[in-house]
Amino acid sequence: MWAVWWIWFVGALALAFLEVMVPGYIFLGFALGAAGTGLVLGVGGPLGAWLASSLPVTLLVFAILSLSAWLALRAVLGVRKGQVKVWDRDINED
Repeated sequence: MWAVWWIWFVGALALAFLEVMVPGYIFLGFALGAAGTGLVLGVGGPLGAWLASSLPVTLLVFAILSLSAWLALRAVLGVRKGQVKVWDRDINED
């Protein structure tokens, strides 16, 4: 079941829908990771066959793709307006 490409795309759509309902750029990274995993499985070839060989390998690739997608989104979209700022120095130190 985990080696079927369209299941990963359905999961990506479900996570993208969840991102629309609960905004925060968290589920979007997972959705892009699931879509990337489904794309690799759908295209096939040696990488797709290696990815479909075992569930831990598939989940590892999903985790790596999700993390890289989340980091790319964070770099492109930046810090949200109104997010807490981290202060590097104290105003009373002068």
